[in-house]
Amino acid sequence: MGPEKYFEVKVKDFIFEQGGWLVKFFANRMTKKGIPDILACVNGYFLAVEIKAQNGKPSELQIRNCKKIRSSGGQAFILYPSGFNEFKKIVKAMNQDIFYDKPIIIR
Repeated sequence: MGPEKYFEVKVKDFIFEQGGWLVKFFANRMTKKGIPDILACVNGYFLAVEIKAQNGKPSELQIRNCKKIRSSGGQAFILYPSGFNEFKKIVKAMNQDIFYDKPIIIR
């Protein structure tokens, strides 16, 4: 298993531990491009996560889709392994209905 896939499993396990529901989005030629890797619901909040390896770079479309999700009232992130602890704090805050400014890209 590659580093990005291993990290993805950690993120999914954490979301499940927080009582969340999720689906792993698999893109193919029939689906819309730029959809985040993980679509989830945590404590009633829509959550979208684009997983990146530490040296990965999001496409402009991925960033634009994250911004559109946020402008629609959901939470969307481009998440790197170095930002996992910050992401966990954000998701735990969602479970407690605590809101604060959250970055789109978490490194």
